[in-house]
Amino acid sequence: MKVSKLLVGLFACAISLGAYAQQPIVIKFSHVVAPDTPKGKGAQKFKELAEERTKGKVKVEVYPNSQLYKDKEEVEALQLGAVQMLAPSLAKFGPLGVKEFEVFDLPYILPNRDVLRRVTDGPVGKGLLDKLEGKGIKGLAYWDNGFKIMSANKPIHVPADMKGLKMRIQSSQVLDKQMRELGAIPQVMAFSEVYQALQTGVVDGTENPPSNMYTQKMHEVQKDATVTRHGYLGYAVIVNKKFWDDLPADIRTTLEGAMKDATTYANDIAEKENADALAAIKASGKTNVYTPTDAELKQWRDALLPVHAEVASRVGKDLIDAFYKEAAAAGAPIK
Repeated sequence: MKVSKLLVGLFACAISLGAYAQQPIVIKFSHVVAPDTPKGKGAQKFKELAEERTKGKVKVEVYPNSQLYKDKEEVEALQLGAVQMLAPSLAKFGPLGVKEFEVFDLPYILPNRDVLRRVTDGPVGKGLLDKLEGKGIKGLAYWDNGFKIMSANKPIHVPADMKGLKMRIQSSQVLDKQMRELGAIPQVMAFSEVYQALQTGVVDGTENPPSNMYTQKMHEVQKDATVTRHGYLGYAVIVNKKFWDDLPADIRTTLEGAMKDATTYANDIAEKENADALAAIKASGKTNVYTPTDAELKQWRDALLPVHAEVASRVGKDLIDAFYKEAAAAGAPIK
């Protein structure tokens, strides 16, 4: 009888363990933008590929639009293990203590997407991601959004038009210096709060790729925008390092493949998404979109390039020079 009860108990335990073993590994993927942005679509693509290729062994829960955490909170949440995956903008890593990432915030440091790909797909980009590991973070990929435009409630055709404007920025000392160089007053603010701040006049304007501006409806509360393409907004897809390292090797390999293909997808659509968003902003009739002349663009570049030298001690002169080298090799010298 005792043997029979023991066998029954072992059988029940085996069933319980089997059921537990079949529970999917959950990856909470949190981000702060809309689902219909390049990042939002990239996150959804990763979810689809990861779940399909692991045959349900992994479940990816995507939380867009700051549903879980705002800008300042999300990286800490990842480090604590409250979420497993994020795709924060590259500017977020400066406040974390990896200030080298602020090189991506430098105005006109990336002349075009060819230079961007040379940087992010090469040793410079990999070296930057490797710096995150000391913070308990594993960098998996770079995702594009696009090149930024300036917006405000007055025409801003040339740098002098920026003087005195309160401009929302991300928390980045490079972006702070950029706005001050233009005579504007930088205001650090969470992305989720920008629409209301623009609507109520807490800030006068902001900078964003068109896809962010359109999907967050900022164009409804900004009378003017200028296609300066002065800066780049991209993201690093990151994961809690301990969580990633503890995954079964076969699952981790499968997820790496899913991330690689999701990255190709997200980066391929980014340029079109921003072009379409800019066209939609123009078509809305709510924002006057101005394209600077070559002479005016030169004024923007001349006004902003001095920021490179001003922050060289912060982000690293060698790193800035590495960007210059990639730009020159692509036939698009910065200076």
